[in-house]
Amino acid sequence: MEFGDYLRILRKRWIVILALTLFGIATAAGATILTTPKYQASTLVYVQVASSGSVGELVQGSSFVQGQVKSFAEVVNTPRVLDSVIRSLGLTESAARLAESVSASVPTDSVNITITVTRDSPAEASAIANSVTANFSQVVGEITTTSGSSEDSQVSVSTLREATVPVTPISPNTLVNIALGALVGLAIGLALAVLRELLDTTIRGQRDVEVITDAPIIGGISFDPSAVSKPLIVQDDPHSVRAEAFRSLRTNLQFLEVEPGAKSFVITSSIPSEGKTTTSANLAIALADSGAHVVIVDGDLRRPKLASYMGLEGAIGLTDVLISRASLSDALQPWGRSSLMVLPAGTIPPNPSELLGSRAMAALIHTLEEDFDVVIIDLPPLLPVTDAALVSKITRGALVVVAAGRTRKGEFAAAISTLENVGASVAGVIMTMLPTKGPDAYGYGRYGYGQYSYSSEPATELPIPENEAPTVRRRLAPDWGSDGNPAARSE
Repeated sequence: MEFGDYLRILRKRWIVILALTLFGIATAAGATILTTPKYQASTLVYVQVASSGSVGELVQGSSFVQGQVKSFAEVVNTPRVLDSVIRSLGLTESAARLAESVSASVPTDSVNITITVTRDSPAEASAIANSVTANFSQVVGEITTTSGSSEDSQVSVSTLREATVPVTPISPNTLVNIALGALVGLAIGLALAVLRELLDTTIRGQRDVEVITDAPIIGGISFDPSAVSKPLIVQDDPHSVRAEAFRSLRTNLQFLEVEPGAKSFVITSSIPSEGKTTTSANLAIALADSGAHVVIVDGDLRRPKLASYMGLEGAIGLTDVLISRASLSDALQPWGRSSLMVLPAGTIPPNPSELLGSRAMAALIHTLEEDFDVVIIDLPPLLPVTDAALVSKITRGALVVVAAGRTRKGEFAAAISTLENVGASVAGVIMTMLPTKGPDAYGYGRYGYGQYSYSSEPATELPIPENEAPTVRRRLAPDWGSDGNPAARSE
């Protein structure tokens, strides 16, 4: 992963990272409050050897003490010292238990010993430290004499600093604990965010598509909850973000038509419910609104939905034309007031793949390309069936619809491979259900253009040849009123 990927993860998962950081701070603060404070008191003693004062004896005595002072420090935690402390202070714990709170340390090349006591009570810590020091001095005198009297001992222990009652506890350290809690929470949040990103196999945005295919992303449609009840853009506000996105898609598609060749496109997806039929219908409407003569063909002979979306009768359609049961002019139906013609699916056949891969289908597409500026063919998803791959070979290419947050990377990659394996071209990718905010947002929704009012036409459009529409017998077709519902009209 590159540095930019980590920044993208931060933008995308910042709520989780922040929540875990705050949780770490709260946990540290709670643990600090619940932790019993510890107080520490210490004394400093000086160990020396008695001498007559000559330089030689002083040197010998100093060397002796430095060699033995660590051994003297170990005496501090022995029962011989601590039992006397327990008796003098009336403590109820054993010498072994008391030894856990008493320690002695000797700096390098020093004859000083620091005796430290850590207890829950500051007064008790001070009292124990002073008592340990006094008893330690007595025991050292006893063990360094042969007669058993400390008066004959050549080693003496002097107290340089007595213990005082501590005011502030040594633990817990509130600031340090909160800082550590924040760092641990932040680290866990970052690790979890990166792990979720690495384990997430769902396509979330434009970058995920670009990693899988070199095909251009020609459009991005943001998620709109009202699209379920109002699938067509004419049923919505003409200046909405969704309507502008389809106009942008229309413009980008016209860039693909600059080169000579077929003017037909297959619109398909990897799996069902990615919005391919809705995308096909709205793209056809947007193209027709620009003045182009457009025909949209419902090639989904397994689950046809185009006729119902557009409010047309779908009893006669593509299958009837392919088996010569109806003429093309009889099956084509006009839609609204624009130059848009619709060829429904017709009767659902038992052999959809054979019909779509037949010579009759190729001839029909060629005829439509001659009569119309743009031919849009809505076909089933690529992974369940091979229908779209078969038809894509005889068109300009396939426009693959991929739904953000729904389609998995493996499914999309498999769909692209299916097209490439049969020699079909991937003309472009159309992303649907994109978030309107965040690092994965795309297009108009990402830059907030939807808040401004636009005319129904974009400021600039590439010209489309004004060919004659085919001569067909027009059927009754709906006009769409201002309320977004079809209204009957006479021919």
